[in-house]
Amino acid sequence: MAATTDKSLRNMVMYQIFVRNFSEEGTFLQVIPQLDRIKELGVDIVWFAPIHPIGKISRKGSLGSPYAISDYRSVNPEYGSLDDFKRVVEEIHNRGMKCIIDVVYNHTAPDSVLVQEHPEWFYHKEDGSFGNHVGDWTDIVDLDYNNSALWDYQIETLRMWAETVDGFRCDVAPLIPLEFWKRARGEVEEVRKGCIWLSESIDPGFIVFMREIGLTALSDSEIFQAFDISYDYDIYADLVNYANKTGTLATYTEAVNRQEYIYPDNYVKLRFLENHDQPRAAFLFPDTATLRNFTAFLFFQKGMTLIYAGQEYGVRHLPSLFDKDPVLWDDPDNQDLQELIRKLAKIKKTDLFADAAYTVKAIENKIVYAEYRKGNKKAIGIFCLESTKGVVAVDIPDGVYVNRIDGKSIDVCHGMISTMGDPIIINN
Repeated sequence: MAATTDKSLRNMVMYQIFVRNFSEEGTFLQVIPQLDRIKELGVDIVWFAPIHPIGKISRKGSLGSPYAISDYRSVNPEYGSLDDFKRVVEEIHNRGMKCIIDVVYNHTAPDSVLVQEHPEWFYHKEDGSFGNHVGDWTDIVDLDYNNSALWDYQIETLRMWAETVDGFRCDVAPLIPLEFWKRARGEVEEVRKGCIWLSESIDPGFIVFMREIGLTALSDSEIFQAFDISYDYDIYADLVNYANKTGTLATYTEAVNRQEYIYPDNYVKLRFLENHDQPRAAFLFPDTATLRNFTAFLFFQKGMTLIYAGQEYGVRHLPSLFDKDPVLWDDPDNQDLQELIRKLAKIKKTDLFADAAYTVKAIENKIVYAEYRKGNKKAIGIFCLESTKGVVAVDIPDGVYVNRIDGKSIDVCHGMISTMGDPIIINN
């Protein structure tokens, strides 16, 4: 793992914004009125999905995907000007938060600046035409990192943006050589000391597929050599399988436990229930009590917590990446989770959550029991994922404790807690 990665990243909360659909106006400046509310949620880092111009050739939908970029060094004029963006970043900083932007370095739009100026930096099919290695990504063409001049250009671009922002979320980072990321991290550090590096790592099946066709596909263990944080895709499928009843809760909790010994001591996972590529949490878990318990478990998990804009309102509709499709902030079916999230974000700042042994277990495929422990200190989370009432065995002394989520008293009697189905977090 990156030697300088600080475990305190595990105490942090990240909030993702896709500018086009964050507001009706879809502009940088319309983010500013929401920043106080976002800060109050306990957010430490604001992540902007790609802010750059979008290609016009082979667009998907009416407006195109923000991940089909035409120019890495400018901003999408639909969102506003570069000065507008810098003003938003300044407002984020004024509130004590950091800002990161998306970096999409595996590919560009077919009509990008680089295609026009440096066609030799791209992958070409046998007939000489531009192409890509993943069939359904029809709106992009792949870059070829066998070109050293491409490395120079991309790192210069990162250094340029690092003068404004605090870090980067790197799209499908495992498809790009590890040595590129190591070099980029070192050179960007000269401009932005403590720059935050988040990798969108990829799921196991995709790694195997890419390697099978002879392409770069870095595992999380490799990614951690250059990045501070990686996605949770190595175990996300197990979570979805539990949600759709094709897998068990025990399979998922065993996968979480496995992360504790297959990764370095200071590994940081981005824990999420949803993001712009995946179904909304409220879609996966439509029951209100279940959603609240999963939200509490999300914040209790070891790693950085991600909130995708709208998640705090229990929005069920996933906005399109290709068309104007604003977040449904006022949908009558929403479930307002803001107060719960504010409380959970405060709990997440607990030192134990950053540096302690972490274990989870499933109880009857309905309850997650999670525990941090370091020396004689312990934090326990009990999350009833199916509105379950029952008795759970705990390894702490008998007595009366306070549920840090709602302030209610929790009795531990003969090594057991009686739960009525609400999420519980206690510590000794």
